[in-house]
Amino acid sequence: MPVVFITYSFAYLDRSNFGFAAAGGMERDLHLTAAMLSLLGSLFFLGYFLFQIPGAHYAATKSTKKLIFWSLILWGALAMATGMVSNVTLLLGIRFALGVVESAVMPALLILLSRWFTRKERSKANTFLILGNPATILWMSVVSGYLIDMSGWRGMFILEGAPAILWAYLWWRKIDDHPHQARWLSAEEKNTLEETLAREQEHIKPIKNYGAAFRSPTVIGLGLLFAFWSIGTMGFTMWLPTILHSSPDVSIIETGWLAAAPYCLAIVAMITVSYLSDKTLKRKHFIWPFLMISALAFYGSYLSGMEHFWLSYSLLIIAGGLLCAPFGPFFAMITELLPRNVVGVSIALVNSMGALGSFTGSYVVGYLNGVTGKFGPSFLFMAGSMFMAAIMIIIIVKKPKVKPAERVAVSHEQKNYVTR
Repeated sequence: MPVVFITYSFAYLDRSNFGFAAAGGMERDLHLTAAMLSLLGSLFFLGYFLFQIPGAHYAATKSTKKLIFWSLILWGALAMATGMVSNVTLLLGIRFALGVVESAVMPALLILLSRWFTRKERSKANTFLILGNPATILWMSVVSGYLIDMSGWRGMFILEGAPAILWAYLWWRKIDDHPHQARWLSAEEKNTLEETLAREQEHIKPIKNYGAAFRSPTVIGLGLLFAFWSIGTMGFTMWLPTILHSSPDVSIIETGWLAAAPYCLAIVAMITVSYLSDKTLKRKHFIWPFLMISALAFYGSYLSGMEHFWLSYSLLIIAGGLLCAPFGPFFAMITELLPRNVVGVSIALVNSMGALGSFTGSYVVGYLNGVTGKFGPSFLFMAGSMFMAAIMIIIIVKKPKVKPAERVAVSHEQKNYVTR
């Protein structure tokens, strides 16, 4: 888990530090319009969307280990290249290519964890993985502020891209695709784990093929709600530094420290929510309330306005912290709703629809900020998207209807959620 956590942290670092470059002078140095800056920030997610499913298919059918190894090297090189070029057309290509290279990382790592952790552990394992999101932004926000202050936005990209290339070697040495390949497990431990994972799939009816999975109301519904969720997530993550740095009294270093605060809350919330979710196995009830509170906090920030900076900022801490809280239960729920033969590409489809939401969120929020010169419209936009995600999880996910005779045979741990 530590190796998986650090790997995802490097991926999130090299996609999210663009927001600090935008706040740290990139727009001025390259003479970018507001629309072009928004396009540069969001184009990553177009590449991320288009290549999710092929990458996840490779991870599911061949090797997550090989896929992530080469991805680490390539995304580190592309992240460094972002700080070395000045041609805007070339930068557009680099941002798109970075999205392509990172596209399979999230679903591939979730597939890997589903092969190693049982249902009782899966939400905590997924949460530990996705903690790479807020934990990375927490330290990146502080470090990036200092790096830009010392060496400019170009130096920040170069210094933050190089570690991924070096990390590829350790990934290759430490990771195995399946438990039966692990030298540090006994034969009995390998058999016990794989038998437990197989039993968890017994009550899930296999889906014929990928096409049937993509037509499944479960997969489509989860993908749509994750798209709305991702609008708020990436709109917030990408442009929070710019929003904070717009205040005349906030320096780039102070921006870094202020931008870190929501992710302190996110880390605590994610750990707590994943623990309670695994303890009760009630995934849905640990997802929608946090999305709803996040929506209300964004709306409250819209009402208060940046003229009341500290009130608006406090509400943004709540919104940003709580929108991350349910990630662990959500991805655990996907692996428990779907049979193993299609879970990999189904996760990829859900995540790719999330990438479209991320593209929309990062582009529209940046565009609204630049065109209107105010942040209220983007707060309202993010509030609406989070509200839709909360409502959709309430509507889509239902408890299974279990016949009296089946209740005796089905254990409490095997009870699951299915869609209407």
